[in-house]
Formats: sequence, C-alpha cells, structure tokens
Amino acid sequence: MRSQKAMNDVMKTFKPWVTFAGCVLVIAVLYWAQAVVVPIALAILLTFVLTPAVTRLQGWIGRIPAVLLVVALAFSILAMAGWGLANQMGYLAADLPSYRNNIRQKIADIRHAREGGSVERVQDTLEDIKTEMEKADEPQGSLAEPLVVRSEQVAGLWGFPAWLGPFMGPLATAGFVVVMVIFMLLEGEDLRCRLIDLIGRGHLAVTTKAFDEAGQRVSRQLLMQTIVNVVYGVGVGIGLYFIGVPYALLWAVLAAALRYIPYIGPIIGAAAPIVVGLAALPGWSRPFSVIGLFLILELFTNLVLETYLYAGAAGVSQVALLVAVAFWTWLWGPMGLLMATPLTVCLVVLGKHVPGLEFLSTLMAVAPTLPPDVSYYQRLLAHDQSEASEIIDRHIKAHPVETIYDALLLPALNYAERDRLENRLSADEEIVVVDATRELMSDAAVVVRTAAARAGEATENTPPERAAPAADRVTVLAYPANPVTDELALRMLSQLLEDTPVALEVTSVHMLSSEMVTTVQQGGYQIVCIADLPPSPPSKTRYLVKKLRAALPELKIIVGRWAPPTLADDNPQLLMEAGANHVGSTLLETRDQLCQLAQLVPVAVISRGHADVASVR
Repeated sequence: MRSQKAMNDVMKTFKPWVTFAGCVLVIAVLYWAQAVVVPIALAILLTFVLTPAVTRLQGWIGRIPAVLLVVALAFSILAMAGWGLANQMGYLAADLPSYRNNIRQKIADIRHAREGGSVERVQDTLEDIKTEMEKADEPQGSLAEPLVVRSEQVAGLWGFPAWLGPFMGPLATAGFVVVMVIFMLLEGEDLRCRLIDLIGRGHLAVTTKAFDEAGQRVSRQLLMQTIVNVVYGVGVGIGLYFIGVPYALLWAVLAAALRYIPYIGPIIGAAAPIVVGLAALPGWSRPFSVIGLFLILELFTNLVLETYLYAGAAGVSQVALLVAVAFWTWLWGPMGLLMATPLTVCLVVLGKHVPGLEFLSTLMAVAPTLPPDVSYYQRLLAHDQSEASEIIDRHIKAHPVETIYDALLLPALNYAERDRLENRLSADEEIVVVDATRELMSDAAVVVRTAAARAGEATENTPPERAAPAADRVTVLAYPANPVTDELALRMLSQLLEDTPVALEVTSVHMLSSEMVTTVQQGGYQIVCIADLPPSPPSKTRYLVKKLRAALPELKIIVGRWAPPTLADDNPQLLMEAGANHVGSTLLETRDQLCQLAQLVPVAVISRGHADVASVR
C-alpha cells in the first residue's frame, strides 16, 4: 500500500516534466518533418473547409462525384485567381516605365521641400563621411578589368526548361495536397473510425466532441474570415476605382487574399496599391486619399466587422493568437503563418477535451481563466483595490446587487482563511484582505441600500417581511465563531437584513460558551445565528450548538457555513444532529430563513438595560 502511494507521489511529481518533454519532442518532429507534415496539415484544413459542401452535394449526386466536383471547382478557382493575378502583375510591370515622369516629379517635390532644412544638412554630412571613408579604402594600385562569365540557358532534365526547376517543388507539393484532400474527403468516415480505434474506444465521447468542435470552429472561423475579406476587398476595389488607381481589381483581390495571413497580410495588401498610387497618380492629394481609404477600411473592419462576426468564432484570445502566429511562422515559415489561426483553434479544442493538455486551453482560450470571485481575491492579494472595485462594479451591472456579498466579498474571506490555514498566507496578510474587503463592503452597502430604496418606491404595497417598523423587528443574537472573518461576514448579513423584520446584534467573539448561554437567557433572545466560515472545521460551533440546545430547547439556532461551492461543507448533517435548526451555505439563504423564523417566534425588542417581549402581527 505504501509502495503504491509512493509510486503515485512520484508520478505526480514527474508528470509535468513528462508533459514538457513530450511537447518538446512533438515540436522537434514537426520542425524536422515539415516537408511531410505541412502538406498533410494543409490538406486536413482544406478537408475541414470543403466537407460541408461535399455533404450537401452527396445527397444529390453521390459521394464520389460530389468530392471530385467540389475539389475541382475549389482548386480551379484558386488556379484561375493565381493566373489572373500573375497576368495583372505582368501588365503592371509593363506600365511602370510610363510612370517615370510622375515619380521624378514627386522626387523633385521632396527635394525642394527639404532644401536648406535640417534634413539636407544631415544628408550632406553623411555624404561627406561616406566620401572620406571611400577615399581611405581606395587601393593604391589599379585593378584589372573583372572577367564576366555568361552562361547560356540550357534545357533541364527530361527536356524541361531550366527555369522550371524552382517551381517543381511547389507544384509537386500542390499536387500532393490535391490528392490528399480528395482521398480524405472520400474516406473521411473510415479515417475517423481508424483514429477513434487508435485513441481507444473508451474515449469515444471525448474524441467525437473534439472532432465536431474542431470542425465547427475551423469552418466557422474560415467562413467569417472569408466574409470579412470579401467585404474588405469590395471596399478596396470601389475606393481605388473612384480615386483612379490603376488595376483596382487586382489590388482588391490581392488585399482580400492577403488578409488570410494574420497581422502581416493586411499591411502587405495595403502597401502595394499605396506605392503604385504614389507612382501613377499626379500630385499628392489622391495618393494620400489611398492611404486614408485603407485607414478607414481597417478601422471599420477591425472595430465593426471582426468584432461582430468573429465573436466566439475562433475561441482564441488575441495575445495567444499573436504568440501562436510567431510560433507557427518560426516552425514552418510562410505556410505556418498562413495556417496559424486554424492550427491554433485545433490546439485549443485539443486542450479542452484531452486530459493532460488542459494547459493549452487555459493559456489560449478566449474565455476568462479566473472566475470573478477568484479574480477579485487575487486583486486584493496584489493590493489593487481599484481593480477589485471595478470587478464589483461589473458584477453589479450584470447581476442583482444583493448577490454581491455571496458572489465576491464573502468568497475572498473564505479563500484568505484557507490560505492562512495552509500556511500560504500569514495572519497579517489575511487581515489586509479583510480590511480591504471591509472598505469595499462599505461602498457596496451604499449601492445595495440605494437599490432597495428604489425597489420600495416602485412597489405600492410593500410586503410586511421586507418593511417593518423598527419597534417590531425581531432581534437576533449573532455570534462569530472565529475572529475577523466571521465578524465581517455577519456585518454583511446585517446589511442584507436592513429592510427586513430582523435586526442583527453581533456579540463578542471572545465570549465563552457558558457566557453565550447566559447572554441568551438574560436577553430573552429567541433566535441565535452563529457564523463559522469554511474551510475552518466546525468543531467549536458544534460544541456551542450542543450547549445552547441543552440549556434552551426552544431556541432557534441558525448556523452560517457560508462559502463558494468549492469550499462548502460536503455534509452539514453533523451540525443538524448537534441541535442546529438550519445550516445556511449562502448569506441570502440565511437571510430568507431568518425572515421566515421571525414570523413564528415572539419579537424581542432589546434596548439598553431592559427587554420587552411582544408578539408578531
């Protein structure tokens, strides 16, 4: 038994290192085998994109014709687009000499603008330094005329021209991708079954969810990106046409296509027409109009289109995507840059469903990794009350104001006590968290009172349990089992009870059990509320409940074990067996229970020096 436990401890210790070593090995394989892995990855992504179209068509014409038709159509469009762009670029290159006079005029304008200025003086200085350095490096003797060797173009292997050599690799890769896409589409179900059988039939549900989510996210992300790019390209084409930039259709298609490359693509797509506009358009107003056009389109695309259409499409945070783009570009070069977004989406889905890879989803997913209560507590630990207050404000705007205590303020006390008990936080550091919460609680109390007052004004007939005269309120004796945190929790409960027929009187935490019994007997209290926040053990509270129940059998005892679900008691039955009437897990639950009991017991009107007993109406 001990050996098994020791083995488990060793496995827990080395598990992170094993995961790290596995990730390093995978990255190394992806780098050294990129000549094979990159085409396969590209084929898989294209399969994801084309699968919905094949699925729709196969019901009409069958699987094989649908695959062949979709693949032929998709790659024909890509080939025609590439051929058209190449032709347009050739025409542009032929027209460039006609822009020579315009370019010279703009250079003359620039020179005229900087004549006699600081730029000219700096340039003259640099020219003088360059001349002096060239003189110093000049050899003393004369050099012989260099021998120029010119080679004649010869035919390549199998009679192909030599200039085709550099294109043979990309053409072969493209052919391989086309064939892979066809067979993946034809045998998609068989490949999926083989992969599930390889992973293990016991993980059938997880694997199916991962496949479905990856396909949906990649398809949705590419579809939304296509819509954005088309709208952007149409705007570029129309704008450049009316401005007068040559080959506006070419720049529109190029700008739309380059937006598939994250971050760098839009810059390249805008740079080319801006340069051509400077070269081809006379004057300066229209070239600057081209720059303004791209700025307006980028702002509209980023702030409106992408914000609306990309919401939840990729599920990757912007910072994580930027890091992923750098990683995939380093790993696979330009192809990695092109496939960075869909590959990162697949990694996030993998981290969401595969045990041991949760860190991928935590690091890259767009959803917040810290719950609001944990984020609030973390800000208090960092002594950042300003941001903690912003978290409170965001919660109040999105949720009922009375939930602020159970949702944010109280869990901070639970977490602080847990960390103190586990020696991760000193007593003084816990007090800092408590003091900050007390200060923020005062601000939250104002908001709660304001909301309660507005609710009272909006209601013509206020229920009696929510608005009772001060003289008719039932006084409940409240006892904090532990100092600092429990007392502050009772103050929160007291604020929630302000507009109810219950008044909370908090006693000293240093009171002994016998003194507590005497106080209850002499004060004539009918209800006692004991606060004991988890994760501290309830042994002291259980002993106090037994003493009170033995001395006062008719006393109503409410115990508050208020905590978030992660720290809540698994079994409150021990306190119930000791004599407690109710064990509350939230402040709102305890408030409602006290309001119900207040209508069933005599009202104890407590004043300084005497106690009067009356009955509830």
